[in-house]
Amino acid sequence: MSYQNAFNPAMDRRSLIAGVAGLGAAGILAGCSNGDAPAGSAPAGEGGSFKIGTIGPLTGDNASYGTSVSNGVALGAKDFSSDAYTFEVKAEDDVADPETSVNAFNALLDWGMQALVGPTTTGASVAVAAEANGARVFMITPSASSEDVTADKDCVFQVCFTDPNQGVNAAKFLAEKYPDEKIAVFYRNDDAYSQGIAAAFTAQAAESKLQVVADNLTFTEDTQTDFKVQLTKAMDAGATMLFAPIYYTPASVLLTQASEMAYGVKVFGCDGMDGILGVENFDTALAEGVMLLTPFSADDEKNADFVKAYQDAYGEVPDQFAADAYDGVHALAEALKAAGVAADAPAEEACDAIAEAMLDVHIEGLTGKLSWNEQGQVQKEPAAYVIKDGKYVAA
Repeated sequence: MSYQNAFNPAMDRRSLIAGVAGLGAAGILAGCSNGDAPAGSAPAGEGGSFKIGTIGPLTGDNASYGTSVSNGVALGAKDFSSDAYTFEVKAEDDVADPETSVNAFNALLDWGMQALVGPTTTGASVAVAAEANGARVFMITPSASSEDVTADKDCVFQVCFTDPNQGVNAAKFLAEKYPDEKIAVFYRNDDAYSQGIAAAFTAQAAESKLQVVADNLTFTEDTQTDFKVQLTKAMDAGATMLFAPIYYTPASVLLTQASEMAYGVKVFGCDGMDGILGVENFDTALAEGVMLLTPFSADDEKNADFVKAYQDAYGEVPDQFAADAYDGVHALAEALKAAGVAADAPAEEACDAIAEAMLDVHIEGLTGKLSWNEQGQVQKEPAAYVIKDGKYVAA
């Protein structure tokens, strides 16, 4: 059964792009660079340098996500540079904060950025997308999943599934494979990613007649180190499965505390949970049996070359964040080639041509077969995996 979500375009991007083509940049804001070194660049080729910016949390509690994206972009820049384009990359740290992310965007404009593969987190991406669209800078976020990122913007695209896509497909999968489970929905209520997936899941769960026994077990950024109260409520409700669209760091806390409480509940997550096996000081044996919906598996043979190259470069196994970032550079490279954009084209000139070409781009990526609809949303199929003996196995 296919779980690919079909989208109905809400607007005609081709018309919008044609309407703004040639108008130039509007309101490009200047900012001070923080002096970060470039994330990486490809060896010089015959073509000119094309500057790609990337933004994400490189320090702070969310640094693992931004680091994966930055690494994926740098590796993609190396692999997809060609005679026509030598990709140069610069990464900026936004500590997962929207205002800081906008400042990072402005710093990259000062550097000469021609296209942005980022930001990493949803809140930051929503803020930067408005700036990028206004300044006519092409943006493709690897990992932000809210529909608000691309809404009413003709030069902003996503590599990651949208929140409704993940929530709906997770519910459909569970209805087919685990119809008798009693499910508690556990999510972070101050995070757009977690909220969005939970809402879509709950709606589809009702339509699919899943047994949801608790749908409002929530936490915030400030309370993500102790989930005993929520776990107790799930136990009291008789939940046999937790649907948890959360990131892998709080997921490690959830699994650890469930074990400490001797609560043998099944856990089902989404793509943000990919990376659970790499959490520092986490007993990965506790992840045995965890299921997640994600487009990427480092254990899939087709991804072996990328996994080896990533491990050689960074000393760790890549996660879905890195894979989506790599696919973002791949898509950008294909769009540049199709559009015939000059390597030294100004950002505002390159933007409209790249955005137009993206609507016809189809790539065989690390995260599946990718194409994009008129809303800038990716079209690809998620896959469900279960963790067995420390590896991802098709569920």
